[in-house]
Amino acid sequence: MSNDAALQGTLQRVYGHVLNHDVGHGVSATELAAELVLPQPEAGASVETLLKMGLLCRRTGDRLVAVPPDQAATDVLGPQEREMRTQRARIERMRREYASFMPAFEASMTNQHRSRVQLLENLADVRAAIADLVTHCKEEILTAQPGGGREESVLEEAASRDEEALGRGVSMKILYQHTALFSRGTNVYIDLVTGLGAQVRTLDDHFMRMLIFDRKTALIAIPGNPQGAALIEEPNMVAFVVHTHERLWLAAEPLPVGTDTRAGITDSLKQMIIRLLTEGMTDASIATRLGMSVRTCRRHVAEIMAELEAQSRFQAGYLLAARELMDT
Repeated sequence: MSNDAALQGTLQRVYGHVLNHDVGHGVSATELAAELVLPQPEAGASVETLLKMGLLCRRTGDRLVAVPPDQAATDVLGPQEREMRTQRARIERMRREYASFMPAFEASMTNQHRSRVQLLENLADVRAAIADLVTHCKEEILTAQPGGGREESVLEEAASRDEEALGRGVSMKILYQHTALFSRGTNVYIDLVTGLGAQVRTLDDHFMRMLIFDRKTALIAIPGNPQGAALIEEPNMVAFVVHTHERLWLAAEPLPVGTDTRAGITDSLKQMIIRLLTEGMTDASIATRLGMSVRTCRRHVAEIMAELEAQSRFQAGYLLAARELMDT
């Protein structure tokens, strides 16, 4: 039996034993240890855990009384849920504040700076622009590539181009989503460029595709056209794209060179999936956001629910929150 299973079994025994005592009288920790034939340290630790979970409370004379699980969940998780709602409301307010600047931003694109923003409508033009920008780049390339693994033909083209740039002393920071690391071609590319000095980090959540060259020129994705891109040379806009990349980079996880990180990444993805499920997102929406197939997303959901022995997605979220509380 695993340590977690043994601990859970002891907690269930202690809670059940307290339940069977007269509510008005309760039971002391010393009596509980003797009646259950438990070592005093083990009994004490179990009592403290159940007190932290809100499943037990102390009455006069330090007597222990059991609390119904639904009441304990409300008492313990309620403040956390209220805090999360407050945080979400604050984020939405900030999002509206950012959106209030959009008219000024859009106006700047239609006046004197229009000539410094060019829309590239097809993939051939985008690839040609990237090749030219890499060739003339002198100091730094920043990239963010969302989604899962990229096509091997694209990676082969990028590898040759980026190898030459790194050889000239150009620094490179590459941002992927966690799911990209499950692609063989992506891992081959990463091994090559990190061996030449490039830095690679990963994020679990979705972000915009972008490439920035010497902090003077940026290529960003066009919504609704995965084959196109916007080529930006206007300094204020480029600065905004650079700032966005820097914020993403700080939030991302460094990729340890020569270390198999898939197990840890899978755990991180599963926790992200649980969070998105409890927020009501569909499997298809989660898969798109995390850069994986719907089939893979559903497999992770099934594994999560089986691991937690949950009968529903809501129950899975509740059990995960309870587990995290016990670990604090």
